[in-house]
Amino acid sequence: MNKYICVHGHFYQPPRENPWLNEVELQESAYPYHDWNERITDECYARNSASRILNGQNNIVDIINNYALMSFNFGPTLLEWMQRKAPDTYQAILDADKQSMERFSGHGSALAQVYNHLIMPLANERDKETQVIWGIYDFRKRFGRLPEGMWLAETAADTPTLEALAAQGIKFTILSPYQARRFRKIGGDDAAWENVEGAKINPRRPYLCHLPSGKEIVLFFYDAPVSQGIAFEGLLNNGEVLAKRLTGSYDETSKDPQLMHIATDGETYGHHHRFGEMALSYAMHQIEEEQLARITIYAEYLQLFPPQYEVEIIENTSWSCVHGVERWRSNCGCNSGGNPKWNQEWRAPLRNAFDWLRDQLVPLYEQEMQKLTPEDPWAARNDYIQIVMDRSEKNVEKFIKSHTSRELTPEEKVRFLELLEMQYHTMLMYTSCGWFFDEVTGIETMQDIFYAARALQLAQLISQANLEAHFIELLSLAKSNIKSQVDAGHAYITIVKPTMVDLLRVSAHYAISSLFAAYPDNIDFYSFHAATKHYQMRTVGRQKLAVGQATITSKITWQEIFVTFGVLHLGDHQLFGGVREFVSEEAFGLMQADLSAAFEKGNTSETIMLLDKHFESHSYSFWHLFKDDQEKILTKVLTRTMQNIENDFQQIYDNNYPLMVAMKSLNMHLPRALQQTVEYIVDTKLKRVLEAALPDITELKDLRAEAVLMKLKLNTETLNFAATQQIDQLMKRLGEHPDNSRLMQVLVELITQLESSEMEPDYWLAQNVAFRIKQNEYDAFRERMDQGDAAATEWCNAFDALYNILNLKV
Repeated sequence: MNKYICVHGHFYQPPRENPWLNEVELQESAYPYHDWNERITDECYARNSASRILNGQNNIVDIINNYALMSFNFGPTLLEWMQRKAPDTYQAILDADKQSMERFSGHGSALAQVYNHLIMPLANERDKETQVIWGIYDFRKRFGRLPEGMWLAETAADTPTLEALAAQGIKFTILSPYQARRFRKIGGDDAAWENVEGAKINPRRPYLCHLPSGKEIVLFFYDAPVSQGIAFEGLLNNGEVLAKRLTGSYDETSKDPQLMHIATDGETYGHHHRFGEMALSYAMHQIEEEQLARITIYAEYLQLFPPQYEVEIIENTSWSCVHGVERWRSNCGCNSGGNPKWNQEWRAPLRNAFDWLRDQLVPLYEQEMQKLTPEDPWAARNDYIQIVMDRSEKNVEKFIKSHTSRELTPEEKVRFLELLEMQYHTMLMYTSCGWFFDEVTGIETMQDIFYAARALQLAQLISQANLEAHFIELLSLAKSNIKSQVDAGHAYITIVKPTMVDLLRVSAHYAISSLFAAYPDNIDFYSFHAATKHYQMRTVGRQKLAVGQATITSKITWQEIFVTFGVLHLGDHQLFGGVREFVSEEAFGLMQADLSAAFEKGNTSETIMLLDKHFESHSYSFWHLFKDDQEKILTKVLTRTMQNIENDFQQIYDNNYPLMVAMKSLNMHLPRALQQTVEYIVDTKLKRVLEAALPDITELKDLRAEAVLMKLKLNTETLNFAATQQIDQLMKRLGEHPDNSRLMQVLVELITQLESSEMEPDYWLAQNVAFRIKQNEYDAFRERMDQGDAAATEWCNAFDALYNILNLKV
């Protein structure tokens, strides 16, 4: 067979972590999920690890891992988040690469990616090198092998970028056909060059690109029309149509091997197009079953059919900007299309501000690092990925020792780590998404500015140099399209500055949050560690007073501070506190005695005045807590309030229920206040049933009947999420104890009720668990049933009912 197919998915999300906490904070726009990483993982990344193939009756007949069949790359920063927050999906991705090696002649389907998705042609030579080295190290650490290919952010390329890949042993990369300039047969003379600008290059074969250094790299130019059709033209609406399109564009007159290959954002399969991963699975399955072509990946194809042609690229080009790479440095006209009256004049001054900051930090980094290490400071930065991926004390000590010729003092170790972390955030601030969209104060651009702010803060800690003022001036030239936002400089002052964290604020967070949780003496929180030396809390009614001493340490830079604190909670979110560096035991004892005496007398105003006196300008409140903990505390406070509201609504509901039923029976509209009351009560009770450890099916049935009788409009988004989580938890319990036939019966009863309601829970994880039980447990129980075992018969009947109601069929 001379027909081959390769589907490449570029799976990527920009790094979203708070630069000080190293955690993704709550993102309300991702509701009902915590953040967009979590949401897209559920809608896309997880789905592709267990994608369904349906039969003509829409029953699930197989579940497959798409990653094992396709070529793919994942952004390293996304995989770092996934390893901590979605370990099952993360492991499925790693497993798929190993499975693909068995399928594709020893070649894995995973490719590496330049580390944090910066636009390589716009980076300086040093940053290009670091991005490739970090991307390779991250890949090798995760997948256990060296990458053969590497994905370039936005496929943005120039000759120095290709040189950077080739210098580190990368064999190939993937580009848009619009990036090809001319080609010829390898070894041909100059007259043999053929111009192919305008995507006229044949995408069905690999091309060798000779580089000025004497090195070479292979380039694959993907099929643009089919890739475009998948991303934007509905090809994922039907798996059969997709299979026909993938196999319908070969040159039938040619006997030469042909590679049909496409490249799109991986999020196309499930996030941008719901069930897109299933269309892909079906298409690949059909292509294999009917032998329409052989499925392969780039590295295997390259081994089978080395390039016969060579190519030259058009410099400074990408797959998502018709103007080359201008989308990331000018108002070129490329944008999301959602705000036609806006402009992107802000792009150039934003990049200029970042370039200025980068160039200011270069001499600072070199001068300070040379005091600590005799080796090239940039070699140390190239190796810093070893710490980024493993911040354990043992590994950091090993790294410091291997990069210095003498024993560093504790203060020097902090300085060493601060310098490298400064460079790390200088790289992160160039993440491409900061320029891709329409508005300079948008979430993606502000994320890059947050990284710049962290680099600035570290520079100031290291040198006391105030670079911030001029940086803000440069940012102020990046004008916002939103009048109230003014410009990026204004956004820096109003949004970034209040969010910046130092160890005193971290200490304040620890002290305040300790009022709401029983912390042990040693605890890790976010990217910090707290070791408590002394802690005392007093409670009078709703009021609490906590006084203590603790050492707070950054797990990133090892910077630490020993503090004393006092925090007063008046109830709800009313908090007053102070934190300062430890002065003396005498001063601490005096502060503790003063506060305790005032508090125990019930003198709130005096207690607050004493906090101001002892902590002077270092006062903190609820608003200095980190975002997720603010949300937790407010939720806790609101629970009591909402219970009171529910009791009031329930009373109104009970008192007026006969009247409301009568009105509904006459098809009369309830007054809005009564309609909202009954909807709130039924919504709340349904959610409570769905969140119980074991749902009360009878109560669920009664509430559903009431919703139908009263013609209620329920909050289905919240209820669907709660129902999905309930089913997931029950199925996980079943997966751990597959012999539990009673639990299967509960699941069937629950799903039966949900299926006949307006709710539409997601059974994806439940189907995965049931599918595994079918593969691993079912035959043994069936054999026992055939031998007359009553318990096995009960089990098989319960499982068959569950399997069928989950729409599974083998």
